[in-house]
Amino acid sequence: MQQLKSNINMDFSKKVMIDTNQLEWLPSPLKGVTRKPLAREDLESGHATSIVKYQAGSHFKRHSHPQGEEILVLEGVFSDETGDFGSGTYIRNPPGSSHRPFSTDGCTLFVKLNQFDKNDLQQVRVDTHSTPWQQGMGGLEVMSLHDFEGQHTALVKWPADEVFQPHRHFGGEEILVLSGLFEDEHGQYPANTWIRSPHMSQHHPFVKEETIILVKVGHLPV
Repeated sequence: MQQLKSNINMDFSKKVMIDTNQLEWLPSPLKGVTRKPLAREDLESGHATSIVKYQAGSHFKRHSHPQGEEILVLEGVFSDETGDFGSGTYIRNPPGSSHRPFSTDGCTLFVKLNQFDKNDLQQVRVDTHSTPWQQGMGGLEVMSLHDFEGQHTALVKWPADEVFQPHRHFGGEEILVLSGLFEDEHGQYPANTWIRSPHMSQHHPFVKEETIILVKVGHLPV
């Protein structure tokens, strides 16, 4: 098994596209917990974006999040002392928070560490399976998850054959394709693809089949 490396995709001026289905699971310091690193500053600290898998019965010791933690539960049930969070739960643990996470039956997570503004102190728990969709532009449906000073995180549901207008991303855009096939003039992005586009990047996205994406905008260096 390969070992984790530091300084992965930390140049925020460049577009990154990763089909996470093609990545190998790498070990973590805890037995039974593996990950697929997407962006990483240092080996076990600093800015990190990863897909993380807990085998059944896995657990972490108590640890803190100096600059916050953001999670979307992709599969299974993720737990800590505050509760049990099933597939589709969106979680934000603010800077300075700590917890002791575990998974009784196993789970897979999308995790972003140490990327919060120091003043973004709201703790968030959203069950996206029970939260209603809101009408967006065109045929899109949107589920807002978090907003803070120009940074926005949401789920977006695209109906089949939807074409969006060409647009730029002030403060960049980050996407995780959750289902379907997301497309633009640069390529096709199947489920579990992670895309990070830099400040003022531009594209003309569309889909041919119903597609759901996790979108984060306005959070990258300008």
